[in-house]
Amino acid sequence: MFKYLLIFLSPLFLYANLTYTSNYNKELALLQSFDIEPSFLYDPVMNDMRNKNNTVRKNKLFFKTMNEAYLFIPAIKNILTKHGIPQEFLYLAMAESNFSTRAYSKKRAAGLWQFMPRTAKHYKLNINEYVDERRDLIKSTEAAATYLSSLHRRFGKWYLAAIAYNCGGGRLNRAITQAGTDDLAVLLDPKKKYIPRESRLYIRKIVALALIGTDEQFLLSSEYEHLLNRANAYPISTVKVPSGESLKRVAKLIDMPLKDLQKLNRHLKYDFVPPYSKKYDIYIPYIKLSEFKQRYYEDSIKNIYKIHVVKSGDNLSHIGKKYGVSYKVIMDFNHLKNTRLRLKQKLIIPIVSHGKKQKINSRFYYLVKKGDSLESISKAHKVSVRNIKQQNHLKGSLIKIGDRLKIYE
Repeated sequence: MFKYLLIFLSPLFLYANLTYTSNYNKELALLQSFDIEPSFLYDPVMNDMRNKNNTVRKNKLFFKTMNEAYLFIPAIKNILTKHGIPQEFLYLAMAESNFSTRAYSKKRAAGLWQFMPRTAKHYKLNINEYVDERRDLIKSTEAAATYLSSLHRRFGKWYLAAIAYNCGGGRLNRAITQAGTDDLAVLLDPKKKYIPRESRLYIRKIVALALIGTDEQFLLSSEYEHLLNRANAYPISTVKVPSGESLKRVAKLIDMPLKDLQKLNRHLKYDFVPPYSKKYDIYIPYIKLSEFKQRYYEDSIKNIYKIHVVKSGDNLSHIGKKYGVSYKVIMDFNHLKNTRLRLKQKLIIPIVSHGKKQKINSRFYYLVKKGDSLESISKAHKVSVRNIKQQNHLKGSLIKIGDRLKIYE
């Protein structure tokens, strides 16, 4: 009986052993990507972090964060790879900000990669009235990759680049000189304290998060299996829009909730792009790129925002308070060199006009209804399909209920 039971259980033992070996090899490969010795797998502090994160409550929080960041992750990995940085450095961003572009520290660090203002300026990330590019998914990752590459060239090992990212290159250089080695086990000595306690925990946290995030066996046996299929996707597209363009207008044109578009463009302090650039990059989901190309058209900002006609007693400060907009923004949108105004002067106020639809002459525009097609609209208005496409910058025949089509020039 025991003999037959052993024959039955042997494949299970073999599978378990193969699974263990496979996981162990992947863990070693992960450590190697950081230039860390295999013995680090047995570091008690790192394993304590790993086990705490592996509890049911923590696990759900970890993978919920990964799930919410699914749009960011492939783009981050692609940029890291382009710069020759191991993709596992994705978890450095997770350790820094929990993948939140809104993250802001008491020390004034911001964004996914928690750049300080001075460092951001050094890597050409703009921080001004209109944008904080530390919160820009792509530009901040490019800057972080450039920074990490320079740290790697300086110190020669990826785990040292990660530690220097946290405590600074100068601080790490002094630690290595004091310790007489750059060996990780020595630098992490809690008694000698060669590097700050925060940095000793920091490198362990990154490795612990990476080990959890790359545990395929766990993912396959959990409700988060779908995360395995997102690594090679390209879900974010960069598109250029003109000076002062409204996010609300773009969201409407591509049939996307404004809050979802805002989430991808947290670097914009207002719901419009800066008025000082002829073209500015914003991000949309890749699945919306075709609609953007078909339906987006540039419009004069006079048709997008409110127009204020200057009256007696008006000044920019008063007008700004009335509309809840900085007077500097009004000056920029209207290209004013000084604060002097004249009676009946028309000022563009960057607030989307809610009354705009009522002002549109229906003779020149058509609101798409259920059952409409370009052919039926062209017949009803005696305008060719080609003409409608040209006027509305449509490359295909896709139209949706609620679309506003221009019919006559």
